[in-house]
Amino acid sequence: MTQINHHLDDALLMGYSAGTLPEAFNLVVASHISMCDECRARLGAFDAVGGAVLEEAGSVTMEMAAADLLDSVGPEKVRPVVSKPTSSIYPQVLMDYIGPDPDQVKWSKLGMGVRQAILKTSSSASVRLLHIPAGCEMPDHGHHGTELTLVLQGAFRDERDRFARGDIEIATEDDHHKPVADESGPCICLAATDAPLHFSGFVQRIAQKWARI
Repeated sequence: MTQINHHLDDALLMGYSAGTLPEAFNLVVASHISMCDECRARLGAFDAVGGAVLEEAGSVTMEMAAADLLDSVGPEKVRPVVSKPTSSIYPQVLMDYIGPDPDQVKWSKLGMGVRQAILKTSSSASVRLLHIPAGCEMPDHGHHGTELTLVLQGAFRDERDRFARGDIEIATEDDHHKPVADESGPCICLAATDAPLHFSGFVQRIAQKWARI
């Protein structure tokens, strides 16, 4: 059983339950929940509270609220269905985005052996798979918004802690870090951002637009 030490916060779980997160964030949240018993149970509690509120309001109000939700967030933001854990490193909800064969992921090179595969979602945020070689240091960077990073394989460390399979790191504008993949093997992550990263290095800033990060 995977030991998960870093979990989703209440704001993300409530947003996922209400269907108000961008599609890219929904995908990361759903993937984590598929791997994490604790967050899956907490989500159930938020879902129960939301359901009770709508039931108390009555069936007519419930239908109106559901219609208003779909109108406000759009069909692309309605949360993906959380599935049971799989034997693959990729949760089933993620397989729905990358295709049935993980070996066919369309990786592109970023340099230093790092590869990425940008997944197609709505334009309000972006999400990508990252394949980072063992021991590789990612560029020092900050954030203009929020970044969610879920570890699917291996582990990485930064100034805050160590993050292994199933762990999720939530980085905001207050955070500046330099992730380093463990020496034990490559690290594969699912990362979503709602704003461009802020790189310290000149070369990284030049390449940023091309890499779409």
